[in-house]
Amino acid sequence: MPKKKTRYTDRELATFEKLINVKIEKARSQLEFYMNQIKEIADNPDSKIKGLDDGNSTSENERLYTMANRQRKHIQHLENAKLRIQNKVFGICRETGKLISKERLKAVPHATLSIEAKQEANRR
Repeated sequence: MPKKKTRYTDRELATFEKLINVKIEKARSQLEFYMNQIKEIADNPDSKIKGLDDGNSTSENERLYTMANRQRKHIQHLENAKLRIQNKVFGICRETGKLISKERLKAVPHATLSIEAKQEANRR
């Protein structure tokens, strides 16, 4: 009887790390875009965003800050996933201790819960 796999191989982990690095670069690029938009608004307080009034301008500014913060959080989750790769615990569900499916990790490489554990947590 074959031994049950308890972690991903170093080769598999390297593949996931490459995927995560690509996602980090995209997220950093998006964060830079948001920060440039925020800076542009701050540097030109007299010129409203394409003629928007104060209410819309404030709303747009808040939206950009929210998006930037979301990107920062996403980057942090991805960086944490890289740490789990270095510690060779990447892809192990923190609830069940079983391996998270490769398909899930390809879609959400910073996942720390298997689909089953996530569904169970959502039921609670």
